Amino acid sequence: MLLALLLCYGGFTALCLSMDRHHAELLGRKPSTRRRQLMTLAGWLLLALSLWAAVAATGWGLGLVEWCAVLMLSALLLVLLLPYRPRLALSLAGVSLLVSPVALFAQY
Repeated sequence: MLLALLLCYGGFTALCLSMDRHHAELLGRKPSTRRRQLMTLAGWLLLALSLWAAVAATGWGLGLVEWCAVLMLSALLLVLLLPYRPRLALSLAGVSLLVSPVALFAQY
C-alpha cells in the first residue's frame, strides 16, 4: 500500500504541475505546451501504476478499496500542502518518486 500511496502522490503532483497556475507558483514560470502534455501524461501514468501496485499487493477485491483510500489520502495531503507549503509539496513528490523503487522491492 505504501507503493500505491507514493505513486498516487507523485501522479497528483504531476497533474497539478500541468496546470498553468500551479506550475507558475511552484516553478516560477508558465509551462510550455509540450511540458504541460508531458506532465499530464506522467500524472495519469503514475495513477495507473498506483492502481496496478494496489491490485498486485492484495488482489482486485481489497486492492480497489485500498486504492480509493490511497487516492483520497494523497489528494488530501496535496490539497492541504499547496496553499501553505507549496515547496514542501513539490519536495515530497520528488522524494516519493525516489523512494517508490525501494517500496517496490520491499513489497516483494
